[in-house]
Amino acid sequence: MARVTVEDCIDKVENRFELVMLAAQRARKIGSGAALLLERNNDKNPVVSLREIAEEKIATADIKEELIKSHQRVIEMDDTEDVIDTMEGEEEWNAIAAQSAGPAYEDITDDDDSDKGTAEPSLEDLAGGLSKKPDQI
Repeated sequence: MARVTVEDCIDKVENRFELVMLAAQRARKIGSGAALLLERNNDKNPVVSLREIAEEKIATADIKEELIKSHQRVIEMDDTEDVIDTMEGEEEWNAIAAQSAGPAYEDITDDDDSDKGTAEPSLEDLAGGLSKKPDQI
C-alpha cells in the first residue's frame, strides 16, 4: 500500500475521531520503541500506524484500551487484593506503646472550667503585662 487514507481505515474503526486517536496512540507506541508490524518504507510513525490499522495487523480494541488507560487520572483498585495482616508481635508493641504514652486525653481537665468566676484578662495582660504608660518608660 503506497498511500494510506482515512477511507482505507474507516471501515475498521467506528468514526474518524476515534481512528485519529487510535492511530496517534499507536504512533506514540512506535516512537517509544514498540515493534513494527509492517515495513516502514520511509514512512513516519503516524503513517505506519494507519497502515497497520488498515491492514488489520493490530487489534484496535487493544489500542483503545491502552488509550483509555493512558488518559485515566484515577486508577481503579481491585477489591480482591490481599489485605495486609499485622506482623508477628505488632499487637504487643502497640500495647506497650499505649502504656508508655501516658494518660489518655480524657483524664486531662480543662483549666477554663475551674476559672469560671474570674474576669477575662485585659489587653494589657495579653500583650505582656504592660503596666506602665509609654510616657513613663
